[in-house]
Amino acid sequence: MTHDRIETNPAVMGGKPVIRGTRVPVEIVLRKLGAGMTADAIIGDHPRLTREDICAAQAFAADYL
Repeated sequence: MTHDRIETNPAVMGGKPVIRGTRVPVEIVLRKLGAGMTADAIIGDHPRLTREDICAAQAFAADYL
């Protein structure tokens, strides 16, 4: 399954999955959600992210982790 908002590139964050066009690792988004942060709070920390990016991180995790 492909995830248009997620990319892996060896030259970006050592090849970890990140939100496309950012250096924000999917892992960070998932950790923040797991710690109880809301999508709005995560976007506050990472203003380039959107709600769709956060949903994509969750979908990626459901498929691959």
